[in-house]
Amino acid sequence: MKPAMETAAEENAEQSQEKKVITRPEMEIGRYHWMYRSSRPHRYHHVPALRGNISPLGIQGCFECCIKCLGGVPYASLVATILCFSGVALFCGCGHVALTGTVSILEQHFSTTASDHALLSEVIQLMQYVIYGIASFFFLYGIILLAEGFYTTSAVKELHGEFKTTACGRCISGMFVFLTYVLGVAWLGVFGFSAVPVFMFYNIWSTCEVIKSFQANVTVPGDQICVDIRQYGIIPWNAVPGKACGPILENICNTNEFYMSYHLFIVACAGAGATVIALIHFLMILSSNWAYLKDASKMQAYQDIKAKEEQELQDIQSRSKEQLNSYT
Repeated sequence: MKPAMETAAEENAEQSQEKKVITRPEMEIGRYHWMYRSSRPHRYHHVPALRGNISPLGIQGCFECCIKCLGGVPYASLVATILCFSGVALFCGCGHVALTGTVSILEQHFSTTASDHALLSEVIQLMQYVIYGIASFFFLYGIILLAEGFYTTSAVKELHGEFKTTACGRCISGMFVFLTYVLGVAWLGVFGFSAVPVFMFYNIWSTCEVIKSFQANVTVPGDQICVDIRQYGIIPWNAVPGKACGPILENICNTNEFYMSYHLFIVACAGAGATVIALIHFLMILSSNWAYLKDASKMQAYQDIKAKEEQELQDIQSRSKEQLNSYT
């Protein structure tokens, strides 16, 4: 009987061990070990202090500061600014000189009477003044966009203290997006307009090449090949002579004014295209920065609400402890 009773007692003890209730702290400890299987106490090794302005990692403090500053540079905005400045400089500088050479060619070879091309001269002079304004405006606008890129990059990366953004800053970023879009559309028109004189000068140059090729063939006279500037609409139909033929046209193509104006118009057109690309680049940068600022402002509002709720919870807990102490 005694061995049977001992066996029954052992079985009851085993069942009681199997039905043992696991407490909540034990569950939390098990969950922690399940999530972090290699949860071992960290061992910190003493790092000897070094002399001078050198950090424990062996990197100079000045170098670390430079790396931090370089991390806040908006490289995309910097590239877009350089491209914008280069494009505007090429368009304005080359376009101004090319327009002056075009007026000289018209006065000497296609419109000897000043009254015939007076309107064209006034329009070209007005365009030169507009070029001065474009250069000045885009110099300032490029600097402003670069500064806005520095501000947004530093704010998003939180390089200079706690991140803070305001509704005014987001509104200014949105305004730059809209203004850059409008300027990009306008420069598309400028790029198309700058291709017109390139097309005209190319037609004149190709006609001169045809005349040179015909000089080798004696049977075909070159005097019958002409270029009439009046058909382009830049001078009236009563302008004298209005056209150039044969050797006269070939002499025009050999002048320095024609050579310089033709190639300067090509460079000006390329500068306008580079400006369009720079504005598109700026538009993408500003749009992404505006989206980052918008998301960051929402995250900031969420953190403020969370901090406020935590403070209220701490106040409630402190008041409950004070009441409990007063009761006891």
